[in-house]
Amino acid sequence: MSKPSLLYLCHRIPFPPNKGDKIRSFNILQQLAKHYEVHLGCFIDDPYDQQYVEQLNTWCKSVFALPVNKYWSTLKSSIALLTGNALSIPYYHRSAMQLWVDHSCAQFNITKALIFSSTMAQYVIDKEQLHTVVDFVDVDSDKWRQYAQEANPVKKWVYQREWRTLQQFENTVANKVVHSLFVSPQEAELFRQQLQPATRDKIGHLLNGVDTEYFDPANPDIEPINESIDVAFTGAMDYWANVDAAIWFVKSVWPIVRQRYPQATFFIVGGNPSTSIQALHGKNGITVTGRVKDVRPYVLQAKINVAPLQIARGIQNKVLEAMALAKPVIATSMAIEGIDAQNEHISIFDDATNFADSVCAYIEKRQDAPMSRAWIIENLQWHETLNELPVLLNH
Repeated sequence: MSKPSLLYLCHRIPFPPNKGDKIRSFNILQQLAKHYEVHLGCFIDDPYDQQYVEQLNTWCKSVFALPVNKYWSTLKSSIALLTGNALSIPYYHRSAMQLWVDHSCAQFNITKALIFSSTMAQYVIDKEQLHTVVDFVDVDSDKWRQYAQEANPVKKWVYQREWRTLQQFENTVANKVVHSLFVSPQEAELFRQQLQPATRDKIGHLLNGVDTEYFDPANPDIEPINESIDVAFTGAMDYWANVDAAIWFVKSVWPIVRQRYPQATFFIVGGNPSTSIQALHGKNGITVTGRVKDVRPYVLQAKINVAPLQIARGIQNKVLEAMALAKPVIATSMAIEGIDAQNEHISIFDDATNFADSVCAYIEKRQDAPMSRAWIIENLQWHETLNELPVLLNH
């Protein structure tokens, strides 16, 4: 018996699962493929990912992966300043994508759609025949509110405008679709607060998970690296919040650590490091790796993994993965939001001195965190966190 067709739209190609949003969108794709013939439309904003398009056929009936240029997209988004819309909407708008969506819905008689990221909802928001579920993941508009708090006057105006206009678009989407999903109960509740009471019942959440076989400290596929790592921070290093976190750690925490341990090493691990991150390489025991084939050896060999985010929404996969690898984590309260695990190897500090004291304690005495891994196995495996998705797509 053939599976029903489903439209799946993502703002970024969901493979390989090597950064936060792609980890979630890929695992959702795997879940969808068990129940539907998936027709995937997505953008490729990193030329490196072009090589993986064909592999998506493993899970998809058809794939439309449209390359986009970040600089052109940014310029294109300025159109919104004339229309009153959020800058994010024209940033992700392409006529070719709309044509593909329209053609696919007609050709394959598609009646169900899952939209990953609110900005992709613009392609289906007026298609009343679709039973549409949107995975907002995070409350994106609130990120812009946070950015505005730290910005110079010009950026502050732009970010505040984006906060207000994107929030209006998010509300419109939530009013029109069947279900709106978020990555944690906290994100869902934050979003409910900006909605009219009649829409709030349509808001839910699906937690992130971890591939506990892949992120297993005993996995024989993890190849050791010849590096001495005291502290590691992982993530896409062209993402503003990660860049900001690394800079804060280097400026506020790392000097305290190096004063006590002059030979201490800090590895910043992740692709496409910004200019400000690249400038840190080779100074004060800091190594900037750039893109790596496998992040697991760096997480495993570090004495401590840190998540010093000053701006964040949702659940941080970097924290979950370190926990699954039974590694201790020191995080800010922003980075740990939505993760309810508590044990002696999950430390939460927003003050730089306390953060540094905790880092030094793990440099002095290496310790593993088996309770963290046990908690992940019990609470956050993908096959369990996403098991409600087919239900939502049918009701």
